[in-house]
Amino acid sequence: MSKLSKNWITEGLIDFEYKKYQLLAYLQETDKSFKAIKLYPPLGELIEHHRNLNAFKSGKRQLSDMFPKALESVDFKKKKLNYQSQSDDSEMMKEIHLITDFAIEKIQDQIYEGRAIYDFVEDHIAFEPVGILPIYTKEGFVFLTREKRSDIHAFRYQSSLLQIAGERFRSISLWLGGIFQRTLVRTLEALKLELIREIKELPNPAAWRMHSKQDFPIEETLLPISKRLLLQHVSK
Repeated sequence: MSKLSKNWITEGLIDFEYKKYQLLAYLQETDKSFKAIKLYPPLGELIEHHRNLNAFKSGKRQLSDMFPKALESVDFKKKKLNYQSQSDDSEMMKEIHLITDFAIEKIQDQIYEGRAIYDFVEDHIAFEPVGILPIYTKEGFVFLTREKRSDIHAFRYQSSLLQIAGERFRSISLWLGGIFQRTLVRTLEALKLELIREIKELPNPAAWRMHSKQDFPIEETLLPISKRLLLQHVSK
């Protein structure tokens, strides 16, 4: 899928009709993804674009930061390159504000659509522990299953704390451990014991089952949602 640059408004030709065409072409691609129930990365990108546009409109983001810059001089003493922002014209500013207002509304509509699909998917997902949960739940397994399919996607997860600009955030890393076939003998509980025997550093891991009642895409939809669900449970 084609992407929209973070500074797409100020890159290239600054013309309302051209930028409108550029934005609508991008939104057409995100719409195709949503119709295929592929939520990520398009939904995350739309939210970031919307946040950037609103920050610019409210004056929280300097317009000069969004424009390409030309090299003006070199300060050899300070070992520094000095750049000149290529933004000035008042007519150009009017054009940018027109583009911004148009883009905010269109992107917001697309975000509403993406969130409606997200809610629909989440309503068709069951998330529950496998067996008895240990006290320590910051790492373990997630078993992803889908209705009418016998395959089990077994993932390992690990939760960690990140510190960004003085704020602490919990993140989840998720990686595939293997794809197994569910049988009368290989239940989720049996698979959990099988993995414990193989992975010695997790003697008593937490294990969760994420079951999708419909055949949604794994990479683009089920995995991002499982990360969010995991964060809700391991952060308690």
